[in-house]
Amino acid sequence: MLTPLTVTLAVAALVLAAWCGWAAYRDQPTKDWHFVGMAVVTLLALAQLVVGIVQAARGHTAADGSVIFFSYLVGVVACVPVVGLLSLTERTKWGSLTVVAGAVVLAVLQVRLYDIWGGGTGG
Repeated sequence: MLTPLTVTLAVAALVLAAWCGWAAYRDQPTKDWHFVGMAVVTLLALAQLVVGIVQAARGHTAADGSVIFFSYLVGVVACVPVVGLLSLTERTKWGSLTVVAGAVVLAVLQVRLYDIWGGGTGG
């Protein structure tokens, strides 16, 4: 895995969480600009999926196994779009808080992916 991409994705997810948390604090639902932020985070997650596939194709393997690694990668890619859709159904501050929760989970998943890969030593 590329450690800079992993860190960038985790930081972007936390920035999205803070941004949507601020909206929830102001009692606002997610707005169009929040969805642009969600799209950026999702694109970074897709890039991470591609990098993981390329690393596996090159023969690098995750320390904890490829099945677990790719399961986490798929979860990372799905995380923000799922909470984004949920926030569309809940047009109150609770929709914004849903995105906060999903973005924090995504950041935590980045730490776990780093561990599964072997702390960056596997590739």
